[in-house]
Amino acid sequence: MYEGRRTLRRVPEGWEDRPYERFELVPQGRIIGAEIRGIDLSTPVTPALREELNRALLEWKVLFFRGQNITSEQQRDFAAHWGELETNPLLARGQSEQVARFDKGGDATPTFENVWHADVTFRERPALGAVLQLREVPEVGGDTMWADMAAAYDNLPEEVKERIDGATAIHDFIPGFTRFYGPEKLAPLQDEFPPVEHPVVRRHPETGRKMLFVNTSFTTRIVGMDRTESDRLLSYLTRQAHVPEYQVRFHWQAGDIAFWDNRATQHYAVDDYAPQRRVAERVAIAGDRPF
Repeated sequence: MYEGRRTLRRVPEGWEDRPYERFELVPQGRIIGAEIRGIDLSTPVTPALREELNRALLEWKVLFFRGQNITSEQQRDFAAHWGELETNPLLARGQSEQVARFDKGGDATPTFENVWHADVTFRERPALGAVLQLREVPEVGGDTMWADMAAAYDNLPEEVKERIDGATAIHDFIPGFTRFYGPEKLAPLQDEFPPVEHPVVRRHPETGRKMLFVNTSFTTRIVGMDRTESDRLLSYLTRQAHVPEYQVRFHWQAGDIAFWDNRATQHYAVDDYAPQRRVAERVAIAGDRPF
């Protein structure tokens, strides 16, 4: 980490910056995070609207929709415009198999919070993105933060880029879930989710940008390095998500929705609201194999 001005590019070089015609977009950060106004997600998404929303997602990495209050089925249908929906046997189920429910606070065991991560990078095809709706919010706290991992890569020293470009790392679900579940739950899933190897630096399949693709929850080691060297380098790389200039922070109200690009970001659910209750539902979209 270092002091001084950082390079903050919201879009790739040469990207055509065009106005949006079907909604109002209000930036929430310099390079990441935008609120979308003027559309109702309970109504069908036309191909033209889907195209504009996808462009906004690529440019801003996470989109916020205030006060939507849509049903789980409508949330699921909205996410399905971006592809096959993903299920996760490690998460509590909502009203359907594709809807995961997070009911936190009170006497509930704290899980899946207060760590920077990208979702399910232990899969061969990690999630493209996710659509999260808050059903119940605490009076104070419970924000979520996102970090732009292309900006994190852009600002690495050249000697670090040379070390990691072309390198691969192992991702495993066990470290991320062993805090919450015992061997009796995790062991049967090891055949379904064996460790996988992904690039340390992946290219975004739609924008072409290079992005850091390692995270604290699931990345266990860099291939070809001894354990000490790998641990030291992974610690350095995962800390890049902590830089405030790469982040946006969202304060939820009930019925709000966030839609983020899991390929390009990491996120952090702030666990500062106990014993108040926080209830969310998430639909995840299956992605591609990183390259």
